[in-house]
Parts: sequence; C-alpha cells; structure tokens
Amino acid sequence: MKWPAWLRPGWIALAVVALAFAYLCFTVLAPWQLGKNTQTSRENQQISESVQADPVPVTDFLPQQDSAAPDAQWRRVTATGHYLVDKQILARLRVIEGEAAYEVLTPFVVNDGPTVLVNRGYVRPVQGSGVPDIEPAPAGEVTLSARLRDSETASRAPLNEGGSQQVYSIDTAQLAPLFGVPLTGSYLQLTPDQPGALTVRGLPHLDAGPFLSYGIQWIAFGILAPIGLGYFVYSEVKARRRDRAARPAEDGPEQPVTVEDKLADRYGRRR
Repeated sequence: MKWPAWLRPGWIALAVVALAFAYLCFTVLAPWQLGKNTQTSRENQQISESVQADPVPVTDFLPQQDSAAPDAQWRRVTATGHYLVDKQILARLRVIEGEAAYEVLTPFVVNDGPTVLVNRGYVRPVQGSGVPDIEPAPAGEVTLSARLRDSETASRAPLNEGGSQQVYSIDTAQLAPLFGVPLTGSYLQLTPDQPGALTVRGLPHLDAGPFLSYGIQWIAFGILAPIGLGYFVYSEVKARRRDRAARPAEDGPEQPVTVEDKLADRYGRRR
C-alpha cells in the first residue's frame, strides 16, 4: 500500500513526537518555570516589605497553636518565652553559601502563646558528614528577635544518625510528633546575636532569576514544534509533486500500442 506523504508511518511518528513535545511545553515545562517565577517574585516582595516594617509580637501572626502566616513570611517578630532545651533536631543536607550545613531546630514556648519551632542557625559538618558539638539553647526566659518562615514540605522520612535525630525538610507537621509537642504551621528563623543563636543565615538576595524567560522560551518551543512539523510536511509533499511532474518528461513521450503488439503479448511473437 502506498501511503500519502502526510500519512506515512515515519511522518505519523514525527507528528506524535512533535505534538507530545508541544503538550509538555504548555502543560508541564512552561507552568513549572512560570510558577517558580511567581514564587520568587512573591518572596522578593515579602523580603522588601519586611526590611522596612517594624518588628511586632509573634502572637500578632501566630495567635493560636494551629496558626500559620504564609502571607507574612520574612516579617520580623519578637517572642518572649523559653526554649525546650532538652529537645533538638537537625535539618540535614542543607546548602548555605555553597557549602553543606546542618540547621539546628528547637521548640520555643511563647508566653501566653503557642509553641513555635525556632531555627537557631547552622553548623558545618565535621569529617565529611559528622555532627559537631552544638552549644545548647539557653535555659530560662528569653526574648528573641526572628523572622517568620513558611513550613517546608517533607519528602523523605526522618532518620537517626550519629546519635542525633535528623530530617531533610523543616516541616513543622513532621517535626511536631518527633519533638512530642505541638508546633505552629510557620516557624521562626533567628536573626543574629539572639539568645541561642548559632551562625545565622542572611536574607536571600533579591534576584528574580531566569524563570520568566525560561517559561516564555518553553511556550515559544511549544508553538514552534507543530509549525515546524507542518512546514516539513508541506516541503515533503511539494518536493514529491515536483518529482512526479518531472518524471514523464525524463522518460520521453509514451509510444502508442498497436493491435499487433497486443496480439503478440497475448499469443507470443512468432519467429
């Protein structure tokens, strides 16, 4: 069977690949990059607003134990209360300033308020991935200055290594049962020179990143893929038609068939 040029198996396979690629561009790749751009822009705006805003009591944003403040991330807050000094968990595989680090997490009971998770800062691993000696949080009542942070989403189970409980994400929902105490949905990241603070990571740089341009590029690729397929099909069909039109002229005019030739073809030519 002779397939039309646009229905031949090779072209069908190419069309499937091109359309599948375009579908992925519009439904997965472009939304992924544009979503990251939206998230980065939102975070940059929150950081800019937090720098100019005065600190407020943490209970303004986290009044109850089940509170969370996703719209107030990076806002500066103050909290008076006490650490649960016998409870500590490490967030592992963190990358800070291009190097590996452990972030130290301790619950903090706010006076007349909820129990919040406090990120006290980070320490560097020793001898590869070993946990160094960590200065404990101070006992007794203290007042902290910190920034609100959104809880992360845990993707892996916690583990116990080198005698310390460790997690891969700062997810308050995962950490609460590990500590054995309830925690708010948002947590606190200490600012420098606070009671219990270790080496504190600074604010992220206000950089929008390349996500918007990447998203636009994937949209452009999704548009160009079917257009390119159509152009190649059109070129192929046009070339084949040109070849068919040129073939009779190359073979010369067709000779008429005589009655003698027909009889000879039927009964065989006699010598």
